[in-house]
Amino acid sequence: MPTASPDLGSAVRTHQRWGRIVVVGVIAGFTSGLFGVGGGIVIVPALVMVARFPHKLATGTSLGAIVPISVAGIVGYATAGEVDWTAAACVAVGAVAGAVAGTRWLLRISTPVLQLGFATAMVLTAAKMFVDDGSGAGRSGLTLGMALALIALGLASGVLAGLLGVGGGIIIVPVLTLVFGLPLVLAKGTSLAVILPTAVIGTLRNRQSRLTALRPAAVVGLAGIGSAYVASRLSIGLDPGLSQALFAGLVTVAAVRLAGAGLAGLRAGPAAGGPADDGIPESGEA
Repeated sequence: MPTASPDLGSAVRTHQRWGRIVVVGVIAGFTSGLFGVGGGIVIVPALVMVARFPHKLATGTSLGAIVPISVAGIVGYATAGEVDWTAAACVAVGAVAGAVAGTRWLLRISTPVLQLGFATAMVLTAAKMFVDDGSGAGRSGLTLGMALALIALGLASGVLAGLLGVGGGIIIVPVLTLVFGLPLVLAKGTSLAVILPTAVIGTLRNRQSRLTALRPAAVVGLAGIGSAYVASRLSIGLDPGLSQALFAGLVTVAAVRLAGAGLAGLRAGPAAGGPADDGIPESGEA
């Protein structure tokens, strides 16, 4: 009875892997559009756990994928007038500087520590979204103090983006709602407007360090364009309480799984977390 050749089996596994990466992009795009985050909150753990990417490569690849996804989400929110462009510009100033710093530190941080840091950020996000009712009345006129506070918010989100491969929305959305009084939908659209330049700068920096796999990033990003736009339009009419409950549940599950991987890596020592192959590039090469 004939059996499949080893080369054929490897090709099948590779196609299955790329198929899973496409699914990751669709889910990430929907998450991005619905919640105003870049999608890295899905992309990074999914590339690590589903596609078996080394964590740092998943982090860098995620930022590249976020670029087209965030563009689609911005279009969805902006056409409904749900972007505060002035606030976005202030946050973006700090976010770009923070992304440069975060991508520089990425090379110096151990993978398990990075995983635990990402898990912690997701848990904090879930907690914030549980307590936020999303009914802000909007910010007052822009003062110097408010502008500086928005820049500081951007700096924090940019560092997080560079280190963890997320667009920074998991910080931007809750803070814009809780501290600056933006309604939840407006905060989501504004967050995506900040995420775009942050992701572009972070990707350019990661390419210099060979921490971005361009083909997987392109596949994830392009696969998520349609779902990001559709989800952004759905988000405009979605009940804020339901949106926050769904978001909190998603990040809690992902945080638990990623924290488990990080703890396992710390117990196993430096040899843990090696990269896999199966036709997916582990360097920044396309």
